[in-house]
Amino acid sequence: LLRAGGGFGAVALSALLQQPRPAAAATRPPHRHPSAKSVIFLFMEGGPSHLDLFDPKPALRSLAGKPLPESFGTVITAMGEMRSPVLADQRTWQRHGESGIWVSDWLPHTATMADSLAVIRSCVSDGINHSGGICQMNTGSVIGGRPSLGAWTTYGLGSENDELPGYMVINGGLIPPGGLDNFTNGFLPATYQGSVVKPDAAGLANIKRPDATADLQAAKLGLSRMLDGGLAARLAVEGRAPDALESAIANQELAYRMQAEVPLLLDIADETAATKRAYGLESKFQPTAIFGTECLLARRMIERGVRFVELTCPQVGGDRWDQHGNLKNGHANNALAVDQPIAALIGDLRDRKSTRLNSSHANISYAVFCLKKK
Repeated sequence: LLRAGGGFGAVALSALLQQPRPAAAATRPPHRHPSAKSVIFLFMEGGPSHLDLFDPKPALRSLAGKPLPESFGTVITAMGEMRSPVLADQRTWQRHGESGIWVSDWLPHTATMADSLAVIRSCVSDGINHSGGICQMNTGSVIGGRPSLGAWTTYGLGSENDELPGYMVINGGLIPPGGLDNFTNGFLPATYQGSVVKPDAAGLANIKRPDATADLQAAKLGLSRMLDGGLAARLAVEGRAPDALESAIANQELAYRMQAEVPLLLDIADETAATKRAYGLESKFQPTAIFGTECLLARRMIERGVRFVELTCPQVGGDRWDQHGNLKNGHANNALAVDQPIAALIGDLRDRKSTRLNSSHANISYAVFCLKKK
């Protein structure tokens, strides 16, 4: 375009690039009609013990303090222990709702939502260490580099909002082992990677306009668009697919639009006092308030057309859900941090006729629950 026709093709391209660009992941028709239009993934890193939350094992109580029966053969735990005595759960259990789902006393708020839950007890994982298990939970493989679940979801369904990414991650304070690779686009275009925000008013770095006026910023963006567009055209002529450059252009354009949208998204002043109280934002236990803010923001995101929202755990003062000691206090504090916010989110989504909520974690075997579609 620069070399042929006196360069007038590049002039036309420059004019086209000045026009508003569609969303990087514009809505596309799915292969089949989906039952869910968006996903909220509550990533409980480390693996909440299903034996203490949703999956009672009465037989363990009769075996408590005894070695495993010989019929199990030689069992070596992930920590390399053998012939350890059986430890039964220390929880109080009760069936809840018409469905009769078992929920322990650690999740009293979530238990009130039993009839909106579907508990799956047949999940297994190939990874026994932190990074591998977490990677598999997020990407489907214990080996890093593949697109994450959020990337695939956004790739398949697109985004319904031109001003926000289709895949957003709310960092409550603990990015899991493996770092941002857990939210990667892998071999998909870079526009499908997760965008990480914090659950506070600032939320995202560089969200405020750095230039003195909007016109100055727009002029800079126009120059960048023209230069990038020219390079993209030259690469295309040379037969080199400029995916990385196209993704960079799309991300810059999206970042520009996000400067107006994100502050409105993160500002929860328009939420009622009752809603904030329901999510636990007034809790004296700070991790509950943090995770409650995450859950409330997740609801606001999907209302604005974000396809996939992933939440990470808040810091509770001890380890994540992967306690290696002091299990009772550690798990109790983690449960306290997330129980009320999760119940509030489920109730809010149900009342607003949203679709499905996923909560999961990395472990060798586990239960997972999701919000049933009404």
